[in-house]
Amino acid sequence: MKNIIPEYNCPVSATLELIGGKYKALILWHLTPTTLRFSELRKLVTGATAKMLTQQLRELEDSGLITRKVYPVVPPKVEYSLTKKGASLRPILQEMFAWGNKHLKTKGLNANCTMVDKSACGCGKKK
Repeated sequence: MKNIIPEYNCPVSATLELIGGKYKALILWHLTPTTLRFSELRKLVTGATAKMLTQQLRELEDSGLITRKVYPVVPPKVEYSLTKKGASLRPILQEMFAWGNKHLKTKGLNANCTMVDKSACGCGKKK
């Protein structure tokens, strides 16, 4: 884990330091109920290139929010899962989902993304 000494003491800034990134919250959301392989995450986080997804995964791992398990097989098999620290973000992610869903509705839109079908873990509800 990187030892970054931030120049601020703001709790919101400290949180964003860890999960602020274009795809980090999405990655954490999808890992909430399960362990996923890189290819599975790539399908779920549709806007990310392989390079960007790899970078975001490395930063989340460096922050201690996810773990990466490499299996010594050919072709390589790598799985990602949340650490206890990463799982502690679940309520925050759920609130972000709920707020964003309400925001979309005020604009006459319905949620239509890979985050909606999470009813099995109670993270979101499919409409």
